[in-house]
Amino acid sequence: MPNRRRGEISAVLDGTPRVLVLTLGALAELEAAFGAEDLMALAERFGRGRLSARDAARIIAAGLNGAGASVSVEEVERMRADGGAAGFARIVAELLAATFGSAEAVQSPPSPQPA
Repeated sequence: MPNRRRGEISAVLDGTPRVLVLTLGALAELEAAFGAEDLMALAERFGRGRLSARDAARIIAAGLNGAGASVSVEEVERMRADGGAAGFARIVAELLAATFGSAEAVQSPPSPQPA
């Protein structure tokens, strides 16, 4: 069972329930794949809401690998999700929300509170 406090989600891919999580290593992998300078740049890219199918496959592969699987982007591209493309979009959106929180939190982090 996924632990949302750790950023984990569950998804059914090829009829098999899976756990996905974007660990720090998975995020570093995505930074390199997308040419992002840092986590904020990566979050801003995802926050634009315009991802290609290849982008979605990269994010899902990173999430699966972050949870301990060993899958390539190409393997993810051959997988099926309930709902087809919309199902993959839902998985990506849920994983990014679990990792970065709401779009508002990504775009404007909370100000430090006085001690």
